[in-house]
Amino acid sequence: MSRLGKLPIEMPAGATAVLDKKVLTVKGAKGELKQEIHDLIRLEITPEAIKVSVADSENKKERAMWGLFYSLIKNMVQGVSQGYEKKLEIQGVGYKVAGGGNALNLSLGFSHPVNFPMPAGIVAAVEGNTITISGIDKQLVGETAAQIRRLKKPEPYKGKGIRYVGEIVRRKAGKTAAKGA
Repeated sequence: MSRLGKLPIEMPAGATAVLDKKVLTVKGAKGELKQEIHDLIRLEITPEAIKVSVADSENKKERAMWGLFYSLIKNMVQGVSQGYEKKLEIQGVGYKVAGGGNALNLSLGFSHPVNFPMPAGIVAAVEGNTITISGIDKQLVGETAAQIRRLKKPEPYKGKGIRYVGEIVRRKAGKTAAKGA
Protein backbone atom coordinates (compact mmCIF):
# COMPACT_ATOMS: atom_id res chain seq x y z
CA MET A 1 0.00 0.00 0.00
CA SER A 2 1.40 3.39 -0.98
CA ARG A 3 2.00 5.48 2.14
CA LEU A 4 2.09 8.75 0.25
CA GLY A 5 -0.64 7.78 -2.21
CA LYS A 6 -3.15 7.44 0.64
CA LEU A 7 -2.76 11.12 1.52
CA PRO A 8 -4.96 13.69 -0.25
CA ILE A 9 -3.29 16.35 -2.39
CA GLU A 10 -4.54 19.67 -1.07
CA MET A 11 -5.53 22.25 -3.68
CA PRO A 12 -4.32 25.77 -2.82
CA ALA A 13 -6.61 28.76 -3.30
CA GLY A 14 -6.90 29.67 -6.98
CA ALA A 15 -5.91 26.24 -8.29
CA THR A 16 -8.38 23.98 -10.11
CA ALA A 17 -8.15 20.44 -11.48
CA VAL A 18 -10.27 18.90 -14.26
CA LEU A 19 -10.16 15.30 -15.53
CA ASP A 20 -11.26 14.92 -19.15
CA LYS A 21 -10.86 11.55 -20.94
CA LYS A 22 -7.84 10.41 -18.88
CA VAL A 23 -6.09 13.82 -19.17
CA LEU A 24 -5.75 15.77 -15.94
CA THR A 25 -5.50 19.55 -16.37
CA VAL A 26 -4.35 21.62 -13.40
CA LYS A 27 -4.67 25.42 -13.62
CA GLY A 28 -3.30 27.95 -11.19
CA ALA A 29 -1.93 31.46 -10.81
CA LYS A 30 1.32 30.65 -12.66
CA GLY A 31 -0.11 28.63 -15.56
CA GLU A 32 -1.56 25.33 -16.68
CA LEU A 33 -0.16 21.79 -16.82
CA LYS A 34 -1.58 18.59 -18.36
CA GLN A 35 -0.83 14.95 -17.56
CA GLU A 36 -2.23 11.79 -19.10
CA ILE A 37 -3.47 9.44 -16.37
CA HIS A 38 -2.79 5.69 -16.57
CA ASP A 39 -5.75 3.29 -16.78
CA LEU A 40 -4.90 1.72 -13.39
CA ILE A 41 -5.23 5.05 -11.55
CA ARG A 42 -8.51 6.37 -10.09
CA LEU A 43 -8.88 10.06 -9.22
CA GLU A 44 -11.44 11.66 -6.93
CA ILE A 45 -11.38 15.43 -7.49
CA THR A 46 -13.01 17.92 -5.12
CA PRO A 47 -12.41 21.70 -4.93
CA GLU A 48 -10.32 21.20 -1.75
CA ALA A 49 -8.27 18.10 -2.63
CA ILE A 50 -7.43 15.32 -5.09
CA LYS A 51 -7.41 11.70 -3.89
CA VAL A 52 -5.41 9.17 -5.89
CA SER A 53 -6.25 5.46 -5.63
CA VAL A 54 -6.00 2.13 -7.45
CA ALA A 55 -8.41 -0.78 -7.80
CA ASP A 56 -6.11 -3.42 -6.24
CA SER A 57 -3.66 -2.10 -3.64
CA GLU A 58 -2.03 -5.56 -3.34
CA ASN A 59 -0.85 -5.63 -6.98
CA LYS A 60 2.81 -4.54 -7.16
CA LYS A 61 2.48 -2.70 -10.49
CA GLU A 62 -0.60 -0.80 -9.32
CA ARG A 63 1.14 0.23 -6.08
CA ALA A 64 4.08 1.56 -8.11
CA MET A 65 1.74 3.55 -10.38
CA TRP A 66 -0.13 4.83 -7.33
CA GLY A 67 2.97 6.43 -5.81
CA LEU A 68 4.20 7.70 -9.16
CA PHE A 69 0.99 9.47 -10.11
CA TYR A 70 0.57 10.86 -6.60
CA SER A 71 3.99 12.54 -6.95
CA LEU A 72 3.35 13.72 -10.51
CA ILE A 73 0.01 15.32 -9.58
CA LYS A 74 1.43 16.86 -6.39
CA ASN A 75 4.29 18.39 -8.43
CA MET A 76 1.76 19.76 -10.94
CA VAL A 77 -0.32 21.40 -8.20
CA GLN A 78 2.76 22.93 -6.56
CA GLY A 79 4.12 24.08 -9.93
CA VAL A 80 1.02 26.00 -11.00
CA SER A 81 0.65 27.63 -7.58
CA GLN A 82 4.26 28.33 -6.48
CA GLY A 83 6.56 27.32 -9.34
CA TYR A 84 10.02 25.74 -9.20
CA GLU A 85 13.52 27.12 -9.49
CA LYS A 86 17.08 25.84 -9.61
CA LYS A 87 20.16 27.97 -9.10
CA LEU A 88 23.51 27.42 -10.82
CA GLU A 89 26.77 29.24 -10.22
CA ILE A 90 29.71 29.68 -12.55
CA GLN A 91 33.23 29.56 -11.10
CA GLY A 92 36.46 30.15 -12.94
CA VAL A 93 38.66 32.96 -14.20
CA GLY A 94 37.12 34.39 -17.38
CA TYR A 95 33.95 32.31 -17.06
CA LYS A 96 30.89 34.52 -17.34
CA VAL A 97 27.25 34.50 -18.34
CA ALA A 98 25.11 37.16 -20.00
CA GLY A 99 21.55 37.32 -21.21
CA GLY A 100 18.59 35.91 -19.40
CA GLY A 101 14.93 35.43 -20.23
CA ASN A 102 14.82 33.18 -23.30
CA ALA A 103 18.54 32.65 -23.98
CA LEU A 104 21.91 32.61 -22.25
CA ASN A 105 25.33 33.54 -23.65
CA LEU A 106 28.07 31.72 -21.76
CA SER A 107 31.84 32.18 -21.91
CA LEU A 108 33.26 28.94 -20.53
CA GLY A 109 36.89 28.89 -21.68
CA PHE A 110 36.12 27.54 -25.14
CA SER A 111 37.32 29.29 -28.30
CA HIS A 112 33.75 30.40 -28.92
CA PRO A 113 30.84 31.66 -26.83
CA VAL A 114 28.09 29.13 -26.08
CA ASN A 115 24.51 30.20 -26.81
CA PHE A 116 21.89 28.26 -24.86
CA PRO A 117 18.23 28.84 -25.87
CA MET A 118 15.67 28.23 -23.13
CA PRO A 119 12.82 25.78 -23.79
CA ALA A 120 9.24 27.08 -23.83
CA GLY A 121 7.94 27.69 -20.31
CA ILE A 122 11.38 28.20 -18.75
CA VAL A 123 12.83 31.59 -17.80
CA ALA A 124 16.44 32.28 -16.82
CA ALA A 125 17.60 35.20 -14.70
CA VAL A 126 21.27 36.16 -14.43
CA GLU A 127 22.69 37.92 -11.39
CA GLY A 128 26.48 38.16 -11.33
CA ASN A 129 27.79 34.61 -11.72
CA THR A 130 24.49 32.99 -10.62
CA ILE A 131 21.85 31.67 -13.03
CA THR A 132 18.31 31.10 -11.75
CA ILE A 133 16.18 28.73 -13.85
CA SER A 134 12.46 28.94 -13.07
CA GLY A 135 9.20 27.53 -14.42
CA ILE A 136 6.09 25.58 -13.48
CA ASP A 137 7.14 22.11 -14.72
CA LYS A 138 9.48 20.48 -12.18
CA GLN A 139 10.91 17.97 -14.65
CA LEU A 140 11.63 20.62 -17.29
CA VAL A 141 13.28 22.99 -14.79
CA GLY A 142 15.55 20.21 -13.52
CA GLU A 143 16.41 18.96 -17.01
CA THR A 144 17.25 22.47 -18.26
CA ALA A 145 19.51 23.10 -15.26
CA ALA A 146 21.23 19.74 -15.86
CA GLN A 147 21.80 20.57 -19.55
CA ILE A 148 23.39 23.91 -18.65
CA ARG A 149 25.60 22.22 -16.03
CA ARG A 150 26.61 19.61 -18.61
CA LEU A 151 28.14 22.34 -20.81
CA LYS A 152 31.10 22.62 -18.39
CA LYS A 153 30.99 20.31 -15.37
CA PRO A 154 33.08 21.38 -12.37
CA GLU A 155 36.52 19.86 -12.60
CA PRO A 156 38.19 18.40 -9.48
CA TYR A 157 41.56 20.21 -9.55
CA LYS A 158 40.65 23.91 -9.58
CA GLY A 159 36.87 23.63 -9.21
CA LYS A 160 36.18 25.59 -12.39
CA GLY A 161 32.88 25.04 -14.18
CA ILE A 162 29.13 25.25 -13.66
CA ARG A 163 27.70 23.81 -10.44
CA TYR A 164 24.46 23.93 -8.48
CA VAL A 165 24.40 26.46 -5.64
CA GLY A 166 25.46 24.57 -2.54
CA GLU A 167 26.97 21.64 -4.48
CA ILE A 168 30.20 20.38 -2.97
CA VAL A 169 32.87 19.45 -5.51
CA ARG A 170 35.40 16.98 -4.16
CA ARG A 171 38.85 18.43 -4.86
CA LYS A 172 41.95 16.43 -5.77
CA ALA A 173 45.55 17.27 -5.02
CA GLY A 174 47.65 18.11 -8.06
CA LYS A 175 50.86 16.37 -9.21
CA THR A 176 53.16 18.59 -7.13
CA ALA A 177 51.28 17.82 -3.91
CA ALA A 178 51.44 14.08 -4.60
CA LYS A 179 55.17 14.24 -5.46
CA GLY A 180 56.12 16.04 -2.24
CA ALA A 181 54.54 13.43 0.03
